[in-house]
Amino acid sequence: MKELIFIFIIGVGIILCIIRMIIGPTAADRAIAMDTATTVAVALLVLLAFVFDRYVYLDVALVYSIISFVGLIAIARYLEKGI
Repeated sequence: MKELIFIFIIGVGIILCIIRMIIGPTAADRAIAMDTATTVAVALLVLLAFVFDRYVYLDVALVYSIISFVGLIAIARYLEKGI
């Protein structure tokens, strides 16, 4: 039962991040919202790994967070006109 509450809270967090991505006034706000959404999604994957006792989700979460970090660095460099 506790797991469902945590999944609901994480889902609300992702929805709030998506709303911020849509209404963000600047590109930097949208990039930060996307990074926050991916961090929350990684937390959801870790929670699901323990709920379903499928630890392969932890590997997926690790790869997803690494790809997200590299993508955010590329976006940050683009926004700073470094590319």
